[in-house]
Amino acid sequence: MTSQVSSPADQADGSDETNKAGEAVVGEQRGGPGQRGVEKEVRRLDRVIIRFAGDSGDGMQLTGDRFTSETASFGNDLSTLPNFPAEIRAPAGTLPGVSSFQLHFADHDILTPGDAPNVLVAMNPAALKANIGDVPRGSEVIVNTDEFAKRAMAKVGYETSPLEDGSLDGYRVHPVPLTTLTIEALKDFGLSRKEAERSKNMFALGLLSWMYHRPTEGTETFLRQKFAKKPQIAEANVAAFRAGWNFGETTEDFAVSYEVAPATKAFPAGTYRNISGNLALSYGLIAASRQADLPLYLGSYPITPASDILHELSKHKNFGVRTFQAEDEIAGIGAALGAAFGGSLAVTTTSGPGVALKSETIGLAVSLELPLLIVDIQRGGPSTGLPTKTEQADLLQAMYGRNGEAPVPVVAPRTPADCFDAALEAARIALTYRTPVFLLSDGYLANGSEPWRIPDLDELPDLGVRFATGPNHTLDDGTEVFWPYKRDPRTLARPWALPGTPGLEHRIGGIEKQDGTGNISYDPANHDFMVRTRQAKVDGIDVPDLEVDDPSAAARTLVLGWGSTYGPITAAVRRLRTAGESIAQAHLRHLNPFPRNLGDVLKRYDKVVVPEMNLGQLATLIRAKYLVDAHSYNQVNGMPFKAEQLAEALKEAIHE
Repeated sequence: MTSQVSSPADQADGSDETNKAGEAVVGEQRGGPGQRGVEKEVRRLDRVIIRFAGDSGDGMQLTGDRFTSETASFGNDLSTLPNFPAEIRAPAGTLPGVSSFQLHFADHDILTPGDAPNVLVAMNPAALKANIGDVPRGSEVIVNTDEFAKRAMAKVGYETSPLEDGSLDGYRVHPVPLTTLTIEALKDFGLSRKEAERSKNMFALGLLSWMYHRPTEGTETFLRQKFAKKPQIAEANVAAFRAGWNFGETTEDFAVSYEVAPATKAFPAGTYRNISGNLALSYGLIAASRQADLPLYLGSYPITPASDILHELSKHKNFGVRTFQAEDEIAGIGAALGAAFGGSLAVTTTSGPGVALKSETIGLAVSLELPLLIVDIQRGGPSTGLPTKTEQADLLQAMYGRNGEAPVPVVAPRTPADCFDAALEAARIALTYRTPVFLLSDGYLANGSEPWRIPDLDELPDLGVRFATGPNHTLDDGTEVFWPYKRDPRTLARPWALPGTPGLEHRIGGIEKQDGTGNISYDPANHDFMVRTRQAKVDGIDVPDLEVDDPSAAARTLVLGWGSTYGPITAAVRRLRTAGESIAQAHLRHLNPFPRNLGDVLKRYDKVVVPEMNLGQLATLIRAKYLVDAHSYNQVNGMPFKAEQLAEALKEAIHE
């Protein structure tokens, strides 16, 4: 979905996670699907955080995704947090089987999916119990009462019904028999009860769409397209969606609906669409291949949470994309490296366990000095760990997880939309310096989404490359020859010679090469020279200086982050500044090599705090390289930081 925004960006008010009600308008009439408008109060809010929660088979991810798409088309700024079990189908009605989708949308610039939901939609007792602890008192809770049978409640440890025992008295509870209402709405479709029940998520979506004035046409079109081969199912879902909207319009239990105006001042002018991190990364890889005028080759093995990149790129053969789903991780990267040797922009995608398996071939790519992108969508570890939960714990693996001295540049995006630009930057480095490059995203960015301004073609970098075409060295006797390891004096990149080019035959393989000639060499001095040269090539990569956000110029504490912590850190910093605190912020995209001015930046501050979703990996690197007493603030619970939590920790650091 795209929307036009034509106002300049503004500054957020610093309360990124606080929901505030605005002016109320009473007596407004609304028309909707199949109903004449009735008088109900409409309240205007500047932001809302909604969480849909249910069983992993209840369609919560689809429901959240559709609500997000309509919110994007409406023009709100937004940020999402899908959260689902690792099991393909966890036991129904159990706490491990709960799937949720949180959406934060606003009329101004926001940065995170929100700390706590203002509205919880709980499809069963397990969803209620798993999520109610995150919901502040006074918030709205919509409960599917049909699922609160004794057996279902006992399964998750409810001895009495939370709908009757007073435990929810602090919330504005809306008991809705979603299943019964859905079945009643679909009674004329000839569906079995089980088939009809599956549409209850669309009933809930319709209700929430009414409640927050979301557009409806896009969802109806989507449903008809998604179930085009099953028109009866398509129309049943549309009917359930409309029934939910009409229920909100006519029931007395929902006396108020809410408006959140488009974020007309939050973005630069342009055409925007909602995009997830994995989709943005896929588009970035395609754009890089087009800007380099090279075919894009993906050699991959499916692994959560990276598989969506394989799925997406497989749809784009028209852009010269070739995707290969290998039998394992090692075969995937081996094929990709072969494609790099053959002249493609080569990519392999994986997560932490796959990186471990690919490590030997990454070392081979370092030795061969060929461009190769290794996309690591990080998840909780070690080993299989938490496949569907986020973490930032692969940084040291990307830096050092190979035998021998095998330096590899590392790039990390900061937001879902930024994955597009990070992919272009990783490709620039790989192609310019003839080196494998790590791109470190994570599950939070991969599955989360936000508005993305679609760039004009003239904004994209020129990534054009020159292949070797003939001899590049003259011997003492005057003979012209091709030396595969003769280097560009500026970048130290060796020539890229396509196999089959007459006269450019040369050896490849993992055994050490002689400088220049590329012949196999066991000479100690040559090995020392080659090791140092490969390191110097990475150290010499041209990366932008680190930008520091320090508006007061009086801050004595710097918060330094990388990757997906950008949103929570920035939201926390805004909170502190609104409260009168002085604090500086900087965020690293390039982790190897670091920006050249990083050392000078660190020396300007009395205290450096590094929040990470690991046990202090960037802080370890900073302390080792710059001898700075960097303070770690760490979290490894599979979830992103909350802004309030970070703000409290940073405030303590300022006043220590």
